[in-house]
Amino acid sequence: MPRIKKEKELPPLMILCGGKGTRLRDVSEILPKPMVPIGDQPIIWHIMRSYAAFGVKRFILCLGYKKEEFIDYFVNFRARATDITIQLGSESHITYHGSFPEEDWEITLANTGEETKTGGRIFQASRHLKKQDQNFFLTYGDGVGDVHIGDLLKFHRKTGLLLTLSAVYPEGRFGELVYKDGLVDGFAEKPIRTKGRINGGFMVMNRDFISRYLDLPYDTFLEAEPFDRAINDRQVAAYPHDGYWQCMDTPREHQLLNELWKQGDAPWTKYW
Repeated sequence: MPRIKKEKELPPLMILCGGKGTRLRDVSEILPKPMVPIGDQPIIWHIMRSYAAFGVKRFILCLGYKKEEFIDYFVNFRARATDITIQLGSESHITYHGSFPEEDWEITLANTGEETKTGGRIFQASRHLKKQDQNFFLTYGDGVGDVHIGDLLKFHRKTGLLLTLSAVYPEGRFGELVYKDGLVDGFAEKPIRTKGRINGGFMVMNRDFISRYLDLPYDTFLEAEPFDRAINDRQVAAYPHDGYWQCMDTPREHQLLNELWKQGDAPWTKYW
């Protein structure tokens, strides 16, 4: 595993995980997409582990659709990993047997509404940012990659801009990200096959972005008017990531990620 130089305290990670994931309908009708498993753990755990490898310990989950699945998973996180003995009655308690996960994480489960759009979710969840959180990581709950989180944060700070996107190479079914000299110029419509990059999540946002572009009188998608206004203001940077990236948007992609995990060849675990 590559050596990682960790900062004393990294910004928190906010994860957008309140959507319904309709294109993964076979499994997301039972579970919200971030809770769909890769191996024995949901994809959101894989995402969190990728950030935790660099020292991120605080997480803010923007919940909506089937929020109770997230609550059950994290509240019972330790119990799910071990044998337990439950003592009922007036002096009830639980005894945990054996080893259990050592993740030293602080997780805030923020109910941002089932129908809220991504911009509105960020605006609502931002109340859980701490005073010192001038920047925070931001990503979606359905994509994994071997992005170097430390280098991403350094790049963002160096630009001095309000938002940094990770520009990745995908299959050609997303809107293409157009950028030049490290600045985003816009988004092209979805081509049949693209040779360019897209926004792969793994973003860093300055909290001033929220007051400037998300403090709107109506709910909005982050990827619509807020992105457009910030791009026009030259406030969006592109961090090029040439390594592994994969979303889990379809049953085929779900199967692909599970096969990689089962084979012990999961590229997104590069820094774990």
